[in-house]
Amino acid sequence: MDAIFIIEQLLNGLGYGFMLFLLAAGLTLVFGIMDTMNLAHGSLFMAGAYIAARVHESSGSFVGAVLIAILATVLIAAVIEILIIRRLYSRDHLAQVLATFGIILLADDAVKAIWGPSPIMAPTPPALAGPVQLLDALPYPSYRLLMIAAGLLVAIGLYLLVNHTRVGMLVRAGASNRAMAEFMGVRVGRVFSFVFALGAALAALAGALMGPISAVQIGMGEAILIPALVVIVIGGIGSVRGAFVAALIVGLVDTAGRAFLPPLLRAVLPPSLAADLGPAMAGIAMYVLMAVILTLKPAGLFPARA
Repeated sequence: MDAIFIIEQLLNGLGYGFMLFLLAAGLTLVFGIMDTMNLAHGSLFMAGAYIAARVHESSGSFVGAVLIAILATVLIAAVIEILIIRRLYSRDHLAQVLATFGIILLADDAVKAIWGPSPIMAPTPPALAGPVQLLDALPYPSYRLLMIAAGLLVAIGLYLLVNHTRVGMLVRAGASNRAMAEFMGVRVGRVFSFVFALGAALAALAGALMGPISAVQIGMGEAILIPALVVIVIGGIGSVRGAFVAALIVGLVDTAGRAFLPPLLRAVLPPSLAADLGPAMAGIAMYVLMAVILTLKPAGLFPARA
């Protein structure tokens, strides 16, 4: 392993981490403020990916496809929130998990009925199809740099929104002490609807950006939901700052584990044993990280509720 390979994998980890942040930021706000466990958040990610892929394929406009995917996903989320999620606010977490798991099953069947059971490939924008020469020996895909830039811009925007606007003040108040916020006259219903729509928009953006580098397929929301849940647990429930830091850590650890562990093990272990042990150890790296962090800080790195 040379320095160029290491830098390339670290950049891949940053890109994956920023996409996890887009998904986890909305999820941690929904859970932290609304105290609602929404397992269907990954289905909004899947909806954004499918809609963006099809609109881009038919229109040829990547920016337009992303915007339409975000808008359509927010509308879908609004319907889900009005018809189902609002009825779960006063229910316990078990009821929320069962109901939103049912939404996952319905969403997967709806996607199968609309777009078919086979995966689809989202086209990469032609302007971003080539590499950018970062170093003399490091041509890096320009589309992955776009993902990093988009994640960074959203992180800055969320920081400004949460910490420097009146809406953000209400969001922070709800995350810290929802009952006190209600006593102080905060219209909790409107805050809940805004947070749910914001989370849906971020999930759709993540899905639209991830589509061109991975197969858009049924169940992709559930696959990425597990790392997103790991992120919010590590970062601290309800904390956007915690989600940001934890997403980058998880993205780097997961990518580095899959890239570096197998060749390192092949250097010290028999090839057959390394071939079996390498992928297994890489797959559990982020869970080991979560266990270590929760042992040291049970509430996560930056808990919103001290």
